[in-house]
Amino acid sequence: MISILGALAARVLPFAASVAPLSALAHPGTDDGGHHGFLAGMLHPLAGADHLAAMVAVGLWSALAARRAWPDLLAAPLGFASMLALGAFAGLYGLGLPAIEPMIAASLLVLGLLVMTRLRLSAAPAGLLVGAFALFHGLAHGHEFAGQPHADLTVAGMLVSTVALHAAGIACGWALRERSRWLPRIAGAGVALFGVALLAGVA
Repeated sequence: MISILGALAARVLPFAASVAPLSALAHPGTDDGGHHGFLAGMLHPLAGADHLAAMVAVGLWSALAARRAWPDLLAAPLGFASMLALGAFAGLYGLGLPAIEPMIAASLLVLGLLVMTRLRLSAAPAGLLVGAFALFHGLAHGHEFAGQPHADLTVAGMLVSTVALHAAGIACGWALRERSRWLPRIAGAGVALFGVALLAGVA
């Protein structure tokens, strides 16, 4: 299973690098109304560093803290992806919650600390924790997609990209489990500090 994830990451990361210059097309306000459709949805997480960092961090933490492949390794990614989808579709229909941006920033702080500490949670709490944060990420996306043509396809593309980013994080985390104690800590600290910076800006 890990070898499959590693192979997927080897394909996803070069793809992400190749499409990064195009990610502005998936960013609100930069595409003259072309921000819709499956491909735009796939590109969308690459356009926002906060969403990108959260998705990779979920996979990284899952791999670093997992005791076994199932359910530990996949509980958090599945929780994140499912609640992201729920939030996105809720946002499409105009539903919302207060403090969406501060909660997204807080998710980076928490996820960064989880990566740093390799805190082990059982499957259900791990899925619920990241799922709660993912709901706010999804609402933010859904509000951006609302009223656009093919919004459902845009959400579908975003989910495919999200799963790929989780897989890349899992592959990196699994590779670092026994090889390095400091690289994950540095990565986690970077994500956490990013969250603090965002919180300072949105508070």
